[in-house]
Amino acid sequence: MRDMTIQVLIADDQEMVRAAFRMILDSQPDMRVVAQAATGVEAVEQARRLRPDVCLLDIRMPELDGLEATRLLAGPEVPDPLNVLIATTFDLDEYVYRALRNGACGFLLKDGAPGLLTEAVRAAASGNSLISPSVTVRLLAHMGPHRDRSAPSDARPVSRRRGRPEDLIEPLTQREREVVRRVARGRTNEEVAVDLHVTLSTVKTHLGNVQRKLAARNRVEIAAWAWEHGMVDQSSPSGGG
Repeated sequence: MRDMTIQVLIADDQEMVRAAFRMILDSQPDMRVVAQAATGVEAVEQARRLRPDVCLLDIRMPELDGLEATRLLAGPEVPDPLNVLIATTFDLDEYVYRALRNGACGFLLKDGAPGLLTEAVRAAASGNSLISPSVTVRLLAHMGPHRDRSAPSDARPVSRRRGRPEDLIEPLTQREREVVRRVARGRTNEEVAVDLHVTLSTVKTHLGNVQRKLAARNRVEIAAWAWEHGMVDQSSPSGGG
């Protein structure tokens, strides 16, 4: 059962939020909520004891906030880090930067669609990253050619300075470029599939090819690369190419 089911710990100081998240996650055939916590201290203790596949943490909790809890569970100095996914009401850049710096592999807003939550949990469980679309676009826009120089220096932790699109040893195909542009605009795999009138498995295949060609660890690095090299028109709609 452990091998096939994603075990999740939910930490939030609001009981109604924990109940809502649990209902969404437990309704998935491949997920199971194994613990709940109302404080950051409790979350860290339970996470270290149970070692769930994903720790879903709120930011503003008593005793210890979710950002510090993330550092204790997934930070650079943790020898065997856990997968931490932040879910918060507060869409603040400083929270995003600190969460990613402290080792979080995802950052979601609580008003997002349930499908985004489940996709983010699956991504986190496999060691990949997913950030809420609205946060992604704003955060990664700082990496673009005309980025805001006033942004914190750690606002761009994922680009890794890959080559330009035309300099890749194995260039991206036109369809792969279309997928990359949509990922950079914060589209989910399902939304990309609808935009391009292809199946979800086709989108995943394209993303896998892109990751290999760019040597990218996850979709956040793909998006960062696209913004950094001017592949995304900031004035275009989120689904546009």
